Amino acid sequence: MKNKEIAALFSRIADALEIKGEIGFKVIAYRKASRILEDLDEDIEKIAVENKLREIPGIGSGIAAKIEEYLATGRMKKYQEALSAVPASLLELLEIQNMGGKTIHLIQKELGVRNLEDLKKVIADGSMAKLFGMGEKKVENIRKGIEARQKVQERISIYEASSIADEVIDYLKKMPKVNRISAAGSLRRMKETIGDIDILASGKAGAEIIGYFAKYPKALRVLAEGDTKGSIVIKTEATERQVDLRIVDDSQFGSALQYFTGSKAHNIKLRGMAKDKGLKISEYGVFKGRKNLASKEEEDVYRVLGLPLIPPEMREDRGEIELGCEGKFPTIVDYSDIKGDLHVHSEWSDGNLSLREIAELGRKMGYEYIAVCDHSQSVKYAHGLSPERLKRQIKEIDELNGALKGIKLLKGTEADSLQDGKLDFSDALLKELDFVVAAVHSGFKKNVTERIIKAMDNPYVKTIAHPTGRLISGREGYEVDLEKVLEAARKKGKALELNAYFDRLDLNEFYLKKARDLGIPITIGTDTHYAHGLAMMRFGVGIARRAWLAKKDILNTLSLEKLRKKFAGK
Repeated sequence: MKNKEIAALFSRIADALEIKGEIGFKVIAYRKASRILEDLDEDIEKIAVENKLREIPGIGSGIAAKIEEYLATGRMKKYQEALSAVPASLLELLEIQNMGGKTIHLIQKELGVRNLEDLKKVIADGSMAKLFGMGEKKVENIRKGIEARQKVQERISIYEASSIADEVIDYLKKMPKVNRISAAGSLRRMKETIGDIDILASGKAGAEIIGYFAKYPKALRVLAEGDTKGSIVIKTEATERQVDLRIVDDSQFGSALQYFTGSKAHNIKLRGMAKDKGLKISEYGVFKGRKNLASKEEEDVYRVLGLPLIPPEMREDRGEIELGCEGKFPTIVDYSDIKGDLHVHSEWSDGNLSLREIAELGRKMGYEYIAVCDHSQSVKYAHGLSPERLKRQIKEIDELNGALKGIKLLKGTEADSLQDGKLDFSDALLKELDFVVAAVHSGFKKNVTERIIKAMDNPYVKTIAHPTGRLISGREGYEVDLEKVLEAARKKGKALELNAYFDRLDLNEFYLKKARDLGIPITIGTDTHYAHGLAMMRFGVGIARRAWLAKKDILNTLSLEKLRKKFAGK
């Protein structure tokens, strides 16, 4: 649907108008139109075809005409006009957390800020903090936003990198002369963010395969096109990304995949082991003199060195090799171990899936259960459920479960932890639910440690959602003492969530390891609002594997029957 696409245009028009210094009804109208389209469940194109745009509450004739223009031509004149009147260097500042159009107008007018470098200067010299309505705390938050933005721009989100790699790999699989193919590098190791998109394939006709790769439909330009290596730049929605392909003989695919997966530190340790054994290891194989002892399969490379096959997610030189040498290598959770998703939103709050659609999608994924955890009443911006609406949802889930085969929906909520740590539903209502997730969604400027710990005192809370509140793309999260949260979870017998949404992945692998060591169970939920979001479970499992979590450490590896018993017990 183009709903969100057009909503983003209206939002950016409002930003541009504010940067120019405009205030009042025009800005409000575009902001309102953006919010309406964001929340609209029905396809805007369908509404336009039926000539019902002007029937949408809050959409006037002027806004409707602009929607029709965009749907018909793919362009919006007002959007072009608004943005052309504002320097691109100022528009770029909108990508920084806590920077809005009004703030940009103020610093441009009063301090002559024209770009990011100017912004850094007025923050550093203190002049920005002296402006009316600013202050040191707000400016410090903007400074942190700059740092976070610059950090993430250096790398690609795991979601974007995976999407690109999956599409390119699917395209290359159609080439008959490609034998085996895989992503490599940090993407295969499932890091939170990715440096380079590397793909490895095997086949004898290297030049032909590279030539086919260079003709990838989304390629903007070809950077390199050789017999065994190729590089292209492709266009994404937001920017341009480079993809590199390397071709090896099928007999060397295993050693090459091990080598190009990394990490660098892991490979250095392996080379040292090989040297001690009188061997030499490279992308071409493991050699004793000129004899190649292992190269076709990754497992053979590790076996020759006296090691089990180490999963890619663990290859960071964090003790995995030493455990392998001692015969104490752990068995970590597998992607196939997951029996259900423990955090999904429906159209009852801010999702776009019906309860039946969620169940059908879950069944296709082979799940036994999915926990529907819509927002509670205080999260008004997400259409949080009132107690009455939650009761109606409970009834609908019960009725649906009676008709469903092969999967069950768990009655849940993502209950907001209020400023005093209490939840915004009564215990009597929470008691009717199968699964309660407690979450913080407001008051980020204050330390929320005690607020989270207080929420754990509620007997019906099973887990704490996204415990740090961070967004990898540019929000550090709330102020929280995770050491205290972990200790409280251990004492109170509560789980903590690993939010699998690609821009959260919260808890991170460092604290997941600490939770594992303390015996704190983990729940994994995609926090999804859309159909495609359920597939993000693989990112959560990938991070769990990087943290060396075992099947027993994660609650949604349990069958529905065992999960219910677990919840009933504590």
